[in-house]
Parts: sequence; structure tokens; C-alpha cells
Amino acid sequence: MERHLDDGDRATTTLEVRRDAIGEARVTVEPSVPGGLEPGQVRLRIDRFALTANNITYAVFGDTLGYWDFFPTGDPSFGRVPAMGWATVIESRADAISLGRRYYGWYPMSSHVVFTPICTKDGFRDGGTHRQAHASVYRAYVATDADPMYPKANYGTHDLADGEDRHALLRGLFLTGYLAEEFFADGGGSGSRYFGAARVIVLCASSKTAIGFAQSAHFRGGIEVVGVTSPGNVEMVEKLGCYDRVVTYNAIDTVPTAGGAVSIDMAGAPGPLHAVHKRFGDDLAYSMTVGQSHHDAAPSTDTALLGPTPQMFFAPSEVRRRQEEWGRADYTHRCAAAIREFVDGSRSWMSVEHRIGADAVKAAWVDMHAGVIDPSLGTIAVVDAMPVSS
Repeated sequence: MERHLDDGDRATTTLEVRRDAIGEARVTVEPSVPGGLEPGQVRLRIDRFALTANNITYAVFGDTLGYWDFFPTGDPSFGRVPAMGWATVIESRADAISLGRRYYGWYPMSSHVVFTPICTKDGFRDGGTHRQAHASVYRAYVATDADPMYPKANYGTHDLADGEDRHALLRGLFLTGYLAEEFFADGGGSGSRYFGAARVIVLCASSKTAIGFAQSAHFRGGIEVVGVTSPGNVEMVEKLGCYDRVVTYNAIDTVPTAGGAVSIDMAGAPGPLHAVHKRFGDDLAYSMTVGQSHHDAAPSTDTALLGPTPQMFFAPSEVRRRQEEWGRADYTHRCAAAIREFVDGSRSWMSVEHRIGADAVKAAWVDMHAGVIDPSLGTIAVVDAMPVSS
């Protein structure tokens, strides 16, 4: 039997990105009426999602890492970029999925989405055939009433909506940084702390993932954390208190080399990465790449990269490794405690802005791609189901 909540206009409004020119986007509107679900399906209203430089990275690596396949469009020219946020069940033909229940997970940048859920202990996973090749963490949707990381119990008198905003903005990014730091802390499983290096060089130090990494490294101690950023972000990065040294991109050659280093690159810009490898050469014990926030950076004039070959960090693989090593319960407990502290602390350095409506969300995508959004600002987007201007 189909159940549904009264949600007014059920048209699904979606932001889609041109795959070969990701700075361009369009808005599509698809009519949707009650009774259109197949048996076993649910429809969710997407309440809010985070728009960060990480979403730009998903688009950059859309073909390489399969991000375009999360929510296929049927149009090879345009894709739907996944984003992390919260959604509410408004229609259900799945007996075990209750109306009104809310879930955290990966959604298209849309007003609504339809899933074929497979129930799990804490929510469901998307059982659509097109999702089977993806890592389980990307297909998981966690119910707010079964989620140990949900902000309701964690923030005392702080506004719950603000807690949800900050979780959408920071939870996935922080956990990537947190797990990357754990990788370095045991030398990628070798037991050699930070691969024996005296310092870690963090490129794009103002990014939220980088801040999560740097905070984790700072709390662990025993390693010098060097943040590399643009001149305009130096003051903000220094005030964070988790970097022992902050330098600009053109001053990488001033970082001491004694004791060697490892590096983690959130920017994906060839120039700074080459500068780090040139500075340390064989004294660079490990080079990790995480993101590509500087997607439009000019190529480096250097043809050879000294030192180790950069290794891409794939967070889902590290999630699996840590769950096996620590056990699922301990993994969840550690992550919940760490994200709670990080999100609560973000109120000292990050403000939240809201982009409401399809036109505003489209403009936010263009701004994020252009790199004009201040790193101390977090963007929360809500796509409504109303027609947009041409």
C-alpha cells in the first residue's frame, strides 16, 4: 500500500552540471505525482545539503571515480553531483520505511529523490542496480533517530538547525581528514608514525578537510603541522590554532627540511605539489592527494616530480580498514566523538549561509567553482520545486 505526506507540488527540481565544463549548470524540473512509485520504492524531500569545494572535486573526478553514476541523468552531457545532507520520507511503497523519518546521506542537488531501499540496522542503503558498484559508505542513509553522530544530543542549547547545517558541511569532510590523519599516524599500516617524518605539509590549509586533518594531527602531537595557503587566507589559517607554521604557496622553499616530511594535498594544483617535492625530494616520505579544489590551476612548468609518486587517498577504503581493525562499534564511537568536537569548535571560525531556491543554488555552484566563496563561510543549499527563471 502506498503512503504519502501532503507535500504540495511534487515536481522534482534538480541542478545538473555540464560534464565537460563543470562551471556551467542548468536546472531541470520533472513532474511527479503520487502513485508514481514502484513497489518497494520511497520518495524523499531533500531538506538541505552542503555545497563545498569537495563537490567540485566530485565533478572533476566524476568519470574517474564514478560520481556521475550515483544519480544518472540519461543525458551524457550533464550529470548530477552528489552532496551530503538531510532528507525526509514523504512517500513510501516500502513497508519498513516510515513516513516522516529523516535520513543523512548522499543526495543529488535536487528537491526530491526516489530510492529502492534495503533496510539496515541504522537506516537503509540504496538498492538500485546502478549503485551496486559503489562503496557501501556512499549508498548508506542513516536515520536521525539511530545515528550516534546526529547533533540533537550533542549541542546543548545550540540551535538544532545550525547543528544539522554544520554536520552537512563538515561531517564528510572532517571524516576524510580524520581518516587521512589516522593513515599517517600508523604509516599506512606499517607502524611507522608519519613514515618517520618530522612534519606534515598541508596544501590548501584553509579547506575544511585540511582543517579536520590538521586538528587531528595537532591533538595527536609529535608532528609539526605546516599549513600552506594563499596570502589572503594566512590570517584565518593562523587563527585556527592547529597549524604550527603557516606559509604561502610561494614560500614553500622556506620550510625546514631537517627530519623530512610527508605531504597531503587538498588543492590538486600541480605547481604547489611540485614545489613540495622539489623542496624535499627523497626526504619526502609520502605524498598523499585528497582533493582538487584548485581545479583550474595552471600546469606546473616542471616536467619531473622529485621524490615519491603521489598516492590518491580513497576514504571508503580507509573506512573499511578501520572498521576491520577497530570493530564497527569502536569505529563509530571514535568518529562520533571526533566529529562532535570538530563541529562544535567550528562556530569559532565558520559562519553558515543559506542559498534557497534553484536559481540561488545554481549561482552558488558557479561561485564555488570560481573559488570566490570565503573559506570561513559554509554554504547550505535548499532546492525548491518552483519554476525557475530562464
